[in-house]
Amino acid sequence: MVLLHWCLLWLLLPLTSRTQKLPTRDEELFQMQIRDKAFFHDSSVIPDGAEISSYLFKDTPRRYFFMVEEDNTPLSVTVTPCDAPLEWKLSLQELPEGASADGSGDPEPLDQQKQQMTDMAGTELFSYKGNDVEYFLSSSSPAGLYQLELLSSEKDTYFKVYATTTPESDQPYPELPYDPRVDVTSLGHTTVTLVWKPSPTASVLKQPIEYCVVINKEHNFKSLCAVETKLSADDAFMMAPKPGLDFSPFDFAHFGFPIDNLGKDRSFLAKPSPKVGRHVYWKPKVDIQKICIGNKNIFTVSDLKPDTQYYFDVFMVNTNSNLSTAYVGTFAKTKEEAKQKPVELKDGRITDVFVKRKRTKFLRFAPVSSHQKASFFIHSCLDAVQVQVRRDGKLLLSQNVEGVRQFQLRGKPKAKYLIRLKGSKKGASMLKILATTKPRKPAFPSLPQDTRIKAFDKLRTCSSVTVAWLGTQERRKFCIYRRELDGNYSEDQKRREQNRCLGPDTRKKSEKVLCKYFHSQNRRKAVTTETIRDLQPGKSYLLDVYVVGHGGHSVKYQSKVVKTRKVC
Repeated sequence: MVLLHWCLLWLLLPLTSRTQKLPTRDEELFQMQIRDKAFFHDSSVIPDGAEISSYLFKDTPRRYFFMVEEDNTPLSVTVTPCDAPLEWKLSLQELPEGASADGSGDPEPLDQQKQQMTDMAGTELFSYKGNDVEYFLSSSSPAGLYQLELLSSEKDTYFKVYATTTPESDQPYPELPYDPRVDVTSLGHTTVTLVWKPSPTASVLKQPIEYCVVINKEHNFKSLCAVETKLSADDAFMMAPKPGLDFSPFDFAHFGFPIDNLGKDRSFLAKPSPKVGRHVYWKPKVDIQKICIGNKNIFTVSDLKPDTQYYFDVFMVNTNSNLSTAYVGTFAKTKEEAKQKPVELKDGRITDVFVKRKRTKFLRFAPVSSHQKASFFIHSCLDAVQVQVRRDGKLLLSQNVEGVRQFQLRGKPKAKYLIRLKGSKKGASMLKILATTKPRKPAFPSLPQDTRIKAFDKLRTCSSVTVAWLGTQERRKFCIYRRELDGNYSEDQKRREQNRCLGPDTRKKSEKVLCKYFHSQNRRKAVTTETIRDLQPGKSYLLDVYVVGHGGHSVKYQSKVVKTRKVC
């Protein structure tokens, strides 16, 4: 055994400036060793019973060493590729001759051991090539120095290694059930329901398990490490470790060290800042989602796109060790949206349209006679909506519309127009739309760019408030309404008040303050003010201003909440 220690110490001499002790499974010594941050940093030692993370440069092999101190010892080595496929092999290094049969002989000089270790290739025990999580397991291994050699032929990549001489008692990775498949039990246009068998680690061994579901459009993942590597691609830049150093940091978080302090106490884990002469690797943004759901084994994925194929993976994470195991992933294609029959638009008539959140609706306008121009007046009542207009299949217009907009397109004889509306991500959309080939006057009154109502705090009293708003160059009728608010002003009410298509006809007569006509040829001077009186002290009021156009169609400004003073 003494000779084994000398051999491993010789291997570590070029990598550190001071002598290091070997990791063992003596728990007191083991806990002391992992607190020494210099022990595993820039070393090629694999600790017994702990996972390490490291980095491989393309076509540059890395070697790690693991010592088994006694014969007939169980041994398990697990390698997890995080991005690119790996080639790795495990071999047993034979000891240099010269030790006594009982292991009590004095070690040979380091120079002589160096030559002997360089000449010996060792006995290969296991090899693998691919991107699966693969492991070597032996119930009885001889004492000796084990070497793990890894190579990435495809690109620079991260990987993880876990080795232990007590695999039965450790059980760091959660155990898969007898049926490790993820099943799809329900399929909709925008939803997919997944179910899987629970892990025996949770149901039998009563260890804390958390399930994480991963959704993407590219492929299934074989490890959570690979998922996290993809997710880190959202950062604009990723700095590769500096060539020439053994970058093998060890996950101290597994042993109770706070993650927030890693960057302060362990400088080798901190992100390096870009420097001149260093390689900077660009990582494209990826469309991938990871959702951890606790210990439930059923989950419905929502907000998916119709008629789209998705890949689903489930990982179970032992929250004590933070190590994970992957179920056999699956894939499914969401249902195609039923083809809608377009809503027919009548020339010169306003049509009310409702579009569900993130859904689409089609409208059709087919003028009965030849025309030179086709005009479309659109009033978006709530959030912005995406509008596309095609004439006989040719795309003429594609814009996001918020508020009131007018589009005038060149016409053609017997032309037919298809209007596609797509709802907002925030919520359902409501619109009023008018299509005509004979535009005379605008269907909806025009609005200034700024539709806010301004309240003057210095002019506020216990019974009145003074407000102002912008007008337009056209003479229009403006009506102002007020409503006292109580303490139950809910979010649903606020959302309803944002509906700019609700006109004065939806308000109570008692809420009306006044109506007046106003315009200004100078846009900068198109400002009007009004003082609302007969209010109660210390009360909140909702103020609305409506501009009324030709034909009685109105558009509402943004609502404003004001409050009178309590004491005057």
